[in-house]
Amino acid sequence: MALNEMENLKSDETPRVPVDYVEGILQPTPTCDIWDQIWKFQAKPDDLLISTYPKAGTTWTQEIVDLIQNEGDVEISKRAPTHIRFPFIEWIIPSVGCGLEQAKAMPSPRILKTHLPIDLLPPSFLEEKCKIIYVARNPKDNMVSYFHFQRMNKALPDPGTWEEYFESFLAGKVCWGSWHDHVKGWWNAKDQHNILYLFYEDMKKNPKHEIEKLAEFIGKKLDDKVLDQIVHHTSFDIMKQNPMANYSTLPSEVMNHSVSPFMRKGTVGDWKHHFTVAQNERFNEDYKKKMADTSLTFHFHL
Repeated sequence: MALNEMENLKSDETPRVPVDYVEGILQPTPTCDIWDQIWKFQAKPDDLLISTYPKAGTTWTQEIVDLIQNEGDVEISKRAPTHIRFPFIEWIIPSVGCGLEQAKAMPSPRILKTHLPIDLLPPSFLEEKCKIIYVARNPKDNMVSYFHFQRMNKALPDPGTWEEYFESFLAGKVCWGSWHDHVKGWWNAKDQHNILYLFYEDMKKNPKHEIEKLAEFIGKKLDDKVLDQIVHHTSFDIMKQNPMANYSTLPSEVMNHSVSPFMRKGTVGDWKHHFTVAQNERFNEDYKKKMADTSLTFHFHL
């Protein structure tokens, strides 16, 4: 390869994946291109689906669920990186793979992942009465985390400045759409379907209790020792060092950890270091309006 060609491959020059709309929700165009296939995806009754708005504790939950299924055996959870162990059904990165194809090739029982709002979820998941785990995170921390994630992830649009991103997020003009609609849509569906609805803040506050809840939902009875082992292995500091969970195996042309690490802080209340007083007031006013029609409540600090 000529030197100038190698220069062009530098990760900071990798072009961003363009985006388009699916039913009014922004998605990377590779997803839009195969939307019909995604919508027709055939779930199986023993599929377990982990669903979240992006950057709401998805990878953390995946690791916990994997360890519950394997009764705390850490070695089994190191068999492959997260994105290989759990097909991300609507995701497609030409250089990395297609979640839909991965899912189809995977033997049952499968643990799958999605960020889709409930209205865009392939209908077969609800028809087959699949167990679904949904995790919601308070929107201020979620916004901050998503902003930094978009900075480092070339498979998503450039977030622009923090001020610009703040506006995009409030308007729901980010991939996977409005946070407010997402969390409310899944909340409204939880009583009609086989959905366990969890909160990131509860998982931070009392991980053992939430892991126990997850195990019960999945149908596993784990003793105290195994639960403690899972709590330890899925703590932020341990996962941050785990190449099978921290996305460091992806090429830097896709995720550039020198811009911002995939696992950045994993705390509750980091939004206070980003929001100005004026932004916080504006956010609170907007939040009050958009969340007036729901019983859903969030904790913005612990």
